[in-house]
Amino acid sequence: MNPNPNSPPDALLMIAKGCPHCPTVLQGLGELIKSGRIGRLEVVNITEHPDVAQEFGVRGVPWLRLGPFELTGLRSPAELAQWTERAASATGLADYVSELLTTGDLAGVRATLQRAPQTAAALVQLLGDPEAELQIRLGVAAILEDLEGGALLRGQIDALGALTGHSDARIRLDACHALGLTHDPAARPYLEALREDADPDVREEAADSLAIL
Repeated sequence: MNPNPNSPPDALLMIAKGCPHCPTVLQGLGELIKSGRIGRLEVVNITEHPDVAQEFGVRGVPWLRLGPFELTGLRSPAELAQWTERAASATGLADYVSELLTTGDLAGVRATLQRAPQTAAALVQLLGDPEAELQIRLGVAAILEDLEGGALLRGQIDALGALTGHSDARIRLDACHALGLTHDPAARPYLEALREDADPDVREEAADSLAIL
């Protein structure tokens, strides 16, 4: 992945002999690199280099790593262009994580966090979306629990704190719980403010989270 978030993303494409969809994806990526929307394109034929497929855990082709994203199967040129734009946008990771959680792919979200730590901010963004489906909210909660006490979650204290002022009590409740998971005293002021919240569930969660701290 390109270390400069302001530059075009790099792409790694894995194809195989006889793959009916690989030429379409390769052609679409070729147009993107010619237009400068992709910085670098590396193509690996896993028929000749199965070790590379094993290294990346590739089980089917076409397989594409585009910036922080991993995409599998046929993707039209329009889809590839859209994901290229998302790779450079503030909301792109949230869109990607949302897609993974919609299909229940928690392992995919965990893998994305490992290669793109900024995904933690995308999780908080989804936590604050009142329109997010229940499956997405539950998935976000599960991943945040994985991050309990860690630096990635502690780095989101202020963002989570901002959600404690949300008009939706569900979001205040979830933010309150996540702040407790940080195990960081810096979260205390946000939680203290919720001890007088209008919602009884939020008040109870604030007390529980403060006890954890």
